[in-house]
Amino acid sequence: MDAVIAYVDGNDPLWQQDYRAANRQAALSKRYRDWGTLPFLLRGIQRHMPFIERVFLVVSRESQVPAWADRSHLRVVLHADIIPPAFLPTFNSTTIELFLHRIPGLSEQYLYFNDDIFPVRDAAPDDFFPDGKPAIGFARHLLALNLYKRQTRKSDRLAREALGLRPGLFFLRPQHSCTPMLRSACEAVFDRVGPQILASLSPLREPFNVNQYLFLDYQYLSGRGLSRRISKRHISLAAVTPERLTQAIVSPERKLVCLNDVEMGPERFQALRTAMLEAFSLHFPEKSIYER
Repeated sequence: MDAVIAYVDGNDPLWQQDYRAANRQAALSKRYRDWGTLPFLLRGIQRHMPFIERVFLVVSRESQVPAWADRSHLRVVLHADIIPPAFLPTFNSTTIELFLHRIPGLSEQYLYFNDDIFPVRDAAPDDFFPDGKPAIGFARHLLALNLYKRQTRKSDRLAREALGLRPGLFFLRPQHSCTPMLRSACEAVFDRVGPQILASLSPLREPFNVNQYLFLDYQYLSGRGLSRRISKRHISLAAVTPERLTQAIVSPERKLVCLNDVEMGPERFQALRTAMLEAFSLHFPEKSIYER
């Protein structure tokens, strides 16, 4: 089983130059902010997920690869390696996610990580693929009142279309966690609704985008996946104190923790970032094989 991490360093001047050239705007969303936690995600995978064979880091350009990365172990994949040129450059994670299964040599079973999700307790393959089936929790929603849920509803409907099913009154929303994926299922979705997927792509997030939930919904609705929640604690950085954040990392209650970024002032960002990095350094004091 492999792991795939989509990563962006919004502090990279060359990346910022690409962003502004493509979008003609200087404002950068918190979506591109780098908290400096990627080494600890990699340490978490090595320490708590020893069943992971290879880790792929997906970035837009070479300047995005951290200087500390040991590329003899960390497999770097550029957007241009997997995304058609017509859709590059892109700064939209939903676009990037739809092409991860095209990574050369990627295993049939893999886990996809956003860079805000960290393994903090020992996990096992059955936590993600019981009896060989990808398992993640699903909730059902009726209303799509924001951009995220509109994308989620569109992904649900396209998954149903790929299976010849009619849209339902409710739509599925998969649990926000590292996601267990079957490469063959992703390929099957593209074979069935590829033109619709390509028509949904954009350089920045839009309501008409679909996201990787398309694949998760397809796996579940086709009977290839299961609905079972992954052990994970979700922490919004909107309200947590530095002390509670430290406790959640140093003495975790569940196998994964998600530290969900939000808009915040620079003082709060620095206070939380300092607490986060100090806590991760306590929990993961030793470098991983992915670091020089």
